[in-house]
Amino acid sequence: MTTATARLLPRARRFLRRRIRVLLLLAGWSLLESAHTFLGGYGLAKALDQGFLAGHTGVGLVWLGVTALAVIVGGLAGRGVFRGLADLVEPLRDGLVRQVVSGSLSHAVAQPARAADSAVVSRLTNQTEIARDSFAGLVLVARSFVFTAAGAVLGLLSLAPQLLLIVLPPLAAGLLLFLATLRPMAARQRAFLQADEDLATQFGAVAEGLRDVVACGAQQRTAERAYGVIEGEARAARQLARWAAVRCLALGLAGQLPILLLLVTAPWLLRQGLTPGAVLGALAYLTQSLLPALHTLMNALGSAGTRLLVVLDRLTTGPGPAPEPPAAPAATAQEPAPHVPAPPDGPHVELRAVTFAYGPAAQPVLHDLDLTVAPGEHLVVVGPSGIGKSTLTALVAGLLEPGHGEIRVAGRPVRAPSGTDPSLLRVLIPQQAYVFSGTLRENLLYLCPDGASTTALEAASDAVGLAALVRRLGGFDAPLDPGALSQGERQLIALGRAYLSPAPLVLLDEATCHLDPAAEMRAERAFADRPGTLIVVAHRITSARRADRILVLDGNRATCGTHDDLLERSPLYRDLAGSWQPDAPERAENLAVKSRSLG
Repeated sequence: MTTATARLLPRARRFLRRRIRVLLLLAGWSLLESAHTFLGGYGLAKALDQGFLAGHTGVGLVWLGVTALAVIVGGLAGRGVFRGLADLVEPLRDGLVRQVVSGSLSHAVAQPARAADSAVVSRLTNQTEIARDSFAGLVLVARSFVFTAAGAVLGLLSLAPQLLLIVLPPLAAGLLLFLATLRPMAARQRAFLQADEDLATQFGAVAEGLRDVVACGAQQRTAERAYGVIEGEARAARQLARWAAVRCLALGLAGQLPILLLLVTAPWLLRQGLTPGAVLGALAYLTQSLLPALHTLMNALGSAGTRLLVVLDRLTTGPGPAPEPPAAPAATAQEPAPHVPAPPDGPHVELRAVTFAYGPAAQPVLHDLDLTVAPGEHLVVVGPSGIGKSTLTALVAGLLEPGHGEIRVAGRPVRAPSGTDPSLLRVLIPQQAYVFSGTLRENLLYLCPDGASTTALEAASDAVGLAALVRRLGGFDAPLDPGALSQGERQLIALGRAYLSPAPLVLLDEATCHLDPAAEMRAERAFADRPGTLIVVAHRITSARRADRILVLDGNRATCGTHDDLLERSPLYRDLAGSWQPDAPERAENLAVKSRSLG
């Protein structure tokens, strides 16, 4: 008995004990349904021996009529069988769904900082349906085999006991070979389901950090890790298929050899005094009842049975530890990419008549936008939610391509192939910060192809406000569990990574939205003091006041200027800024906490 079976047996007994009435009703209908099994061979033998071969056609027709009537009664009893099956199966599915949902909610409440478990989707939809269908199929074929086998064996004994000596040995041999495959089949099924969950978890993690992956030029490494998980699932599927082939061999041994032996020994049986009707009845029992039921049972145990055992074990005991995403390789181990020349103060960013829409018939998000950002300038982008602020940063980063117009960074088209690592020229930090499994040092140096000293790490951490988190985690070489970090902590790590990056152009797309106003101000001032060009999508109006210039997006219009200039020229900016007064520091600090979100 496997460990999974030992765990599930007590629960299975309790489940069935609570449904004794349903089981008895199902057994009664099954007994009535299987009456035609006995008469299928026995009636045929009597019709032949006592009727047609004896010259009594009427007797033969009566036996055939009785056999046909039994088939009709069995078909009517099938309605009761399926009604009882539903009363047994649906409570199982409902209970599994409740358990999965309750377990997931309890897990989320106990660890609110951890990211949502992507594998729960597979358990709640795919695996619960597998359990339901497998249990229904197993119950259906198991009760069918029990009553069919009882009727067939009783019929063979009634016709001639020696028939069992010919039929039972190959049946037993095939069944034993089949049973020997159940345990390895269950292990391979379990490995396949684990691989399926790993795949869901991996792609869920990649989807959350997709923008960072593309912005940092890590598509190839991320694709290689994803292909590894896909290949793992394919390998598990191939191993499962090999054991399925052994099961097919067992089916052939149990299903075809008894018929062959009966046909080969038929002359000897007739010489021993068996009637032609008895031999034909035995053949009918084999081909019409016993062997089909055995094939169905073996198929159900080999596929539905192993799936049911594995899925119930996973659903009732909860998922195993989530596979950790493969750690990104240490930045110091990467091949150095060609250096991207940029002015000492940062690259010049220029947009010329840029128009962009998310579809041929869609309304443009940006229309004929002209913008120039000088080297070393600090530009803040503000506007209502959905107006195109994130689209603008994605265009400058080269993640999107404009429908019309041109975007140049450091004098070159931003999407022109240059053979260089784009992360050496620009770094984009979106609202959903990407942190991978590994050490804190590896996360911070991810965009540093030449690495950095511990002193530089400490200076960067102190500049962006990461130092307290570094101490709490246990230093730069402490392992990170991304799921245990809050959104704000993830943003601090991503900000530290961008600060250490050699990229002279930094794009912060609401990259501080999960920080409090004081932490946000510290981080933005650190990037403003860092050499290079800075473009920030503002989350609070206080960010705009710290910029050299402010770009206000308002539909198809864009207005650029200083804070004081925009208060005069832009009604939208006046509405966003409200009554904020920079002349009163104490009032500015209070209003920073209460400042309105800009989308």
